[in-house]
Amino acid sequence: MVQNLLVRILLLPLSLLYGLGVALRDWLYRTGLLKSIRFDIPVISVGNLSVGGAGKTPHIEYLIRLLKDYINVATLSRGYGRKTQGYIEVQPTMPATETGDEPLQFKRKFPEIVVTVSESRAFGVPRIMADHPDTQVILLDDAFQHRAVTPGLNILLTEYSHPFTQDWLLPVGRLREWRSAYYRSDVVIVTKCPAHMSEADKARLLRDINPFPHQRVFFSWYAYDRPYYLFNPRYVADLQQDWQAVLVSAIARTDYLTDYLQEKLEAVTILEYEDHRLFTTDDVLEIKNTFERLPAAQKIILTTEKDAVRLDLHREYLIAHQLPIFVLPVQVRFHFDEGDAFDQLIKDFLLNFKV
Repeated sequence: MVQNLLVRILLLPLSLLYGLGVALRDWLYRTGLLKSIRFDIPVISVGNLSVGGAGKTPHIEYLIRLLKDYINVATLSRGYGRKTQGYIEVQPTMPATETGDEPLQFKRKFPEIVVTVSESRAFGVPRIMADHPDTQVILLDDAFQHRAVTPGLNILLTEYSHPFTQDWLLPVGRLREWRSAYYRSDVVIVTKCPAHMSEADKARLLRDINPFPHQRVFFSWYAYDRPYYLFNPRYVADLQQDWQAVLVSAIARTDYLTDYLQEKLEAVTILEYEDHRLFTTDDVLEIKNTFERLPAAQKIILTTEKDAVRLDLHREYLIAHQLPIFVLPVQVRFHFDEGDAFDQLIKDFLLNFKV
């Protein structure tokens, strides 16, 4: 604890310099010296103030499920971690190295929607509109800090156990902007809440966030479904209390997931890698060896949907060695029976949208 405090004190000048740069950029946008484009199509941004871990991907999937059967949906992501550049329309057969993991996950789960990547949202949005003029809403992934586009609806996520109100600017903390930047959001969702949450806990967080009059605050949690086999989603497993598992994870902050699994299984061995890691041959060998060393008669390898699209790059090896890699699907649920209220907020935004 003392050592961590000392490191933070030493990094504080860097955080202040970083904060000055962020404040200057915000001032340039607020004064109009830097221009932000508003498009004549509904654009919903889902982002956060911190670096990773708030749950953007499951919440975008929630919006896709909510809307895709009624209107034409497109998503636009940066495509973090890809080895390509420029605008790309994602196809299910592409590797994660070309698209990034999250966009490929969207396309493979929802092949009927348009999924795109581009470093420039200001370029990507008109390109979607040109290539797919029937598009009726565009979901921007991780675009809260990308001010070149002004979304019609700005959704800010903050993690229950690591709220932005208790964080600090990089590199001392994980914030990409000053806490006060949350004023730009229309909706704040406190994510990864406990499955059982009290009204008192809700009231405490509302006091902490202190929302502006124009903002709505919601509280969400994750519901995990039965894991499915990586190479055949129709084959599912029912986790048993006497099983052991290797959890392969290269996503930010896995505490929520590991807490869930430790209640379900006898033991969980965690292989944790940096966020968005493109797994190497050595990584896959480590997974294999770790799994084989588990002493239990019943054992399994578990991973997240985001990690699954990157593990798929090693398909031939994994199949040849008959490694039972199963993927844990997750869906967002809202506390306090406010799922319908959130859905209606999204529908009202679309119905009342004006340029």
